[in-house]
Amino acid sequence: MKKQDKTVIEQAKHAAVEVLLYNANGPYDGLFRTAAWGYPEPYTRDLMIASLGILVSGNKRLIKSLRRVLETAAKNQSPLGQIPSLVHDPGDCGSSDCTALFLMAAAIFRQATGQRNFLRTHIQKSVLWMEYQCSSDILVGQLPTSDWRDEQWVLGYGLFVNTVVYTYLRLLGQNKRACRLRDAMGRLAITAQRTQRHVHEGLLLKRKPYYALWSYKVYRSERFDLLGNSLAILTGIAPASRAKQIISWVEKECEHLRKNRQLTDVNLPPNLFPYIRPQDPDWMPRYKLYNLPGEYHNGGIWPFVCGFYIAALVAAGKQQLAEKRLISLTSLVSRARRANVKFGFNEWHKAQNGSPEGRDWQTWSAAMYLYAAHCVENKTTPFFDKVRHT
Repeated sequence: MKKQDKTVIEQAKHAAVEVLLYNANGPYDGLFRTAAWGYPEPYTRDLMIASLGILVSGNKRLIKSLRRVLETAAKNQSPLGQIPSLVHDPGDCGSSDCTALFLMAAAIFRQATGQRNFLRTHIQKSVLWMEYQCSSDILVGQLPTSDWRDEQWVLGYGLFVNTVVYTYLRLLGQNKRACRLRDAMGRLAITAQRTQRHVHEGLLLKRKPYYALWSYKVYRSERFDLLGNSLAILTGIAPASRAKQIISWVEKECEHLRKNRQLTDVNLPPNLFPYIRPQDPDWMPRYKLYNLPGEYHNGGIWPFVCGFYIAALVAAGKQQLAEKRLISLTSLVSRARRANVKFGFNEWHKAQNGSPEGRDWQTWSAAMYLYAAHCVENKTTPFFDKVRHT
């Protein structure tokens, strides 16, 4: 890596910590803001994902604020163990991923701080809640728009949620259940129009190297989910050979998208592709307003998701490529939509031109930049190394 690139990366890291420190004390009970000027609320999933970057930062003030977020989420847990979508609001429930992400974040907090009994009772309740979300006894099911993609239909057994479940099961030492989940995800998605009772659906695709976005009985989506597949690589759900195949496929497909002017030259992959278009059977009328091709959840470039992809590159031994993509991410997070700042850490960018379209100084954008930079610089993936090598 060139000296000038290292210098800019260091500047971006300092800026990311500045963002997190600014966001650490928000207007809702002093809890973390989701974004400095756009989302003052403490959204659970955003802050749970941000825990990765907060913990590797080593900043004591940020870690103390994260602890308060985790304790508040646990305090507002439902009687049956579900974690609310807003940390401070026990009435805001219904997500498929917040409880799983809480368990992941609480487990890595334990690992980072050495506090092995942290939130023990609350964790046990949430683990039980998640077990009751398994209609197949092991794969977690979900309703459409109930995970982080609140403007996209992911139904049945979603890849992203199940990779998070696998992560916390490993971190909490529930290895037998984790192995069962990994094996279930490794089954082929059903392609026949009719299936027998003894045939169980999975998330593997027959003619593609990556995992399905979602699968349920004879239905599935073969669109590529960057976040879910990056987590599959990071956690070791995808064996080493498959991990390399997934990465090779992503890089080649992005080349094609750029040649067809469907992707800007920022050298970072969209969160979903191919994009869903109005003529496609999985297009929803509401997408016309909020989810156009190459935008938001329908192929937007999300810095936090790219952070996971860069970490996955490190996990797969693609160190040089990880360095290149970190340089690209550094350039992307410098763009701001409205704020007069050197680094915008925006929420998401339009795929076709890279323009920032979300909120500036987004907590998980800054935190996952820190995590990605840490992975590249140290050639390791904190917390996931343990999961992958168990």
